[in-house]
Amino acid sequence: MTETGFDPDLRWRLHPQVAVRPEPFGALLYHFGTRKLSFLKNRTIVEVINSLGDHPDVRSACRAAGVDDAAQAPYVHALGVLAQSQMLVREEAP
Repeated sequence: MTETGFDPDLRWRLHPQVAVRPEPFGALLYHFGTRKLSFLKNRTIVEVINSLGDHPDVRSACRAAGVDDAAQAPYVHALGVLAQSQMLVREEAP
């Protein structure tokens, strides 16, 4: 678990009120409930976010996007920031 309380070993997903708009630089995330806007400046993180629901945890989503375990720290940090800003929410296991 990170210092923000984000646990990459759990299942996460986009908040239902968040829209993802692809951009040449990555993507924009807009939360219709909080009116927050986030810029994703990396296409790999966009791929990870879009595939979160297909994986049992964040680390698996990172691996599927080509991010090996040794390189995951910046991605886990970025996802933790998104969770803290309510762009991502925990998803209970099916």
